[in-house]
Amino acid sequence: MRDGQRFPFIQKFDEFGVSYWVPYLPLMLTYQGRSLEVLALLDTGSTVNVLPYEIGLELGVVWEEQTLSIPLAGNLARLEARGLLISSTIGRFPPVNFAFAWTRANDVPVILGYLNFFSEFDVCFYGSQLAFEVCPKQSRSN
Repeated sequence: MRDGQRFPFIQKFDEFGVSYWVPYLPLMLTYQGRSLEVLALLDTGSTVNVLPYEIGLELGVVWEEQTLSIPLAGNLARLEARGLLISSTIGRFPPVNFAFAWTRANDVPVILGYLNFFSEFDVCFYGSQLAFEVCPKQSRSN
């Protein structure tokens, strides 16, 4: 991948101690001058980016000031979420504003989905190598 940056999958363990490997991306979130480094799960099946409640609080976000309600689907459909725009930096790439569905739940990871992570970045998964590569979308000049 041209100008891509490669990242390893991260080993996680379920409640039974069984290990599995997942594509977690180191991500620097910045909101109104506060920054926080997190690991975000790349989820090709997720329509939106999702931010757990505690991460938003650590960034200084006030729930009551976020007025845009975002409906979630799938196993997150029961959760209330509000829209939030956060500057996000991946590796050596320039910052990009990501739109997050900030949910009141803390038992979910930071999730990067189609809107708008996969619409801003190209990703190539190398499952047998337990790695993935990320590259900002290429501008279409033709």
